[in-house]
Amino acid sequence: MRARAWRALGILPILIAAACSGLPDGAKRKSQPAEVRQRMGSAELRVVYNRPSARGRTLYGGIVPWDSIWNPGADEATRLEVSRSVRVNGRALPAGEYSIWAIPRPDEWTLIFSRAARVPHVPYPEGRDALRLRVVPAAGPFTETLEFGFPVATADSAVLHLRWGGTTVPLRITHD
Repeated sequence: MRARAWRALGILPILIAAACSGLPDGAKRKSQPAEVRQRMGSAELRVVYNRPSARGRTLYGGIVPWDSIWNPGADEATRLEVSRSVRVNGRALPAGEYSIWAIPRPDEWTLIFSRAARVPHVPYPEGRDALRLRVVPAAGPFTETLEFGFPVATADSAVLHLRWGGTTVPLRITHD
């Protein structure tokens, strides 16, 4: 009897590890899990997301309708984590975790940072906005798979790019 109990306890750490492992390894996903981190002085910035691919589809005005709320990612909502208060395009964003949402338009996007950080990529969590801002998208080189990245970073500021298809959406992040 004791031997069975000890064997059962021996498998317990394996079961706990499996239950707490987080995202799957991506083997059966079309949109692969990714993350990007950037230190900006004493602030740590982290974007966690899943990367859909264009696969020949029309992106904006196609699978991503104009003038509708969209989560730039797949499966789980894309998440921004900031370790200390920052300013995004000059607007204050307190330290914390936020899901990122967008309302794309041909000449201007609205980006939304929601306090509902760990949610599915649909539906949009109404009433939880921490920050909304308008951003002018730029034409850029074609990017097959959605990508977040920090092409510029210093101790005082960083630029975060959302890129997909031929569109780049830039965000300037500075210390608060």
